[in-house]
Amino acid sequence: MVDIATRVYNHKWKIDPIVRSLIDTDFYKLLMCQSVFRNRPDTTVTFSLINRTTRIPLAHLIDEGELREQLDHIRTLRLTRGESTWLRGNMFYGKRQMFTPEFMEWFEALRLPPYHLERVGDQYELTFEGPWPEVMMWEIPALAVLMELRSRAVLRHMGRFELQVLYARAMTKLWEKIERLQSTQDLRIADFGTRRRHSFLWQDWCVQAMQEGLGRAFAGTSNCLIAKNRDLEAIGTNAHELPMVYAALAETDEGLARAPYDVLSDWHEEHSGNLRIILPDTYGTEGFLKRAPDWLAGWTGIRIDSGDPAKGAETAIRWWQSRGEDPREKLVIFSDGLDVDRIAELHAQFSGRVRVSFGWGTLLTNDFRGLVADDALAPFSLVCKAIAANGRPTVKLSDNPEKAMGPEAEIARYKRVFGVGEQERVEVVV
Repeated sequence: MVDIATRVYNHKWKIDPIVRSLIDTDFYKLLMCQSVFRNRPDTTVTFSLINRTTRIPLAHLIDEGELREQLDHIRTLRLTRGESTWLRGNMFYGKRQMFTPEFMEWFEALRLPPYHLERVGDQYELTFEGPWPEVMMWEIPALAVLMELRSRAVLRHMGRFELQVLYARAMTKLWEKIERLQSTQDLRIADFGTRRRHSFLWQDWCVQAMQEGLGRAFAGTSNCLIAKNRDLEAIGTNAHELPMVYAALAETDEGLARAPYDVLSDWHEEHSGNLRIILPDTYGTEGFLKRAPDWLAGWTGIRIDSGDPAKGAETAIRWWQSRGEDPREKLVIFSDGLDVDRIAELHAQFSGRVRVSFGWGTLLTNDFRGLVADDALAPFSLVCKAIAANGRPTVKLSDNPEKAMGPEAEIARYKRVFGVGEQERVEVVV
């Protein structure tokens, strides 16, 4: 097992680049990329980094030259032969050749497109523009780089023994969480922590701890590189990016209202089983389910990713019942801002009523809260989102207005089209 503290103390950039592989990314990005490659390959999309926690002055903490060095390194990466073999030959969600030969040939030749980086006050403006299948692959590496450079900036001034104690405390903190989860009967939980991890080495350690501590209750990891290296299931389905871009491309209000279902119609043609998971909250869960076509009720489950998770699950249960489906056969994946107490509460509330699963993110792979002075390693909310498609702005409403994004006039239009009224604000933890 890697001695992380010593590795941090003796940092050598070539030994520890932040992103080591094009598959050091979340599995859902690859699934979505193949869908985009098939259905909308010529769409031009712009992604932008957004620091929701503006009190964290990233441009003061992180040296611009070091940031560029890491981003430039990512542009040199290509899929290795072993990674290609794993993607081509492995069984994902019970299916071989999940990725088509045409997509794999494209992916094997891919190098990530240029980026635009500019310092604006205390923050960095980092954007990516180009063909959708190419630029979408920047999202996860860009977030990982900024998060880990922030960690390194704090750790750089710590001594050898101070680092040993810090990581010992962080390991103890995580292990105590795992011990608390061991008593949860029929638990199913996965690592969703790539995007806002403390570091790659730390995420890998967390995954190993989950493997040992939870055994079969640990379903796998969203990180493809770690899944490959640790012989684990790669976990993931789809994200808000797809409906946001499809919606931006809509020519009329009628097309806009139909866009979230067009996304899932394309997905329905490509995937089955546990990959048929609805993410309903991009433009409001209740309205989405109310207008949903009947065939969607037959899908395997729903992922709850914003707002009050218990309220979202109850809404899904009522919807399934109204469509003649048995909720006990449906899968509900909770994935927003989870930690041990919330996981235990939600499992107790919904176990037996639905099939419950958890995607544990930032507070699995980046919970250093309270471990250094001024809480300088506490996680913060950093996202990289599609902000435009073919020159048109994208919009996200969410079930939590704190996560809404887009121009005000377009937000108002989307609220009208999707019938979104007053919403309850929930603090965005991470």
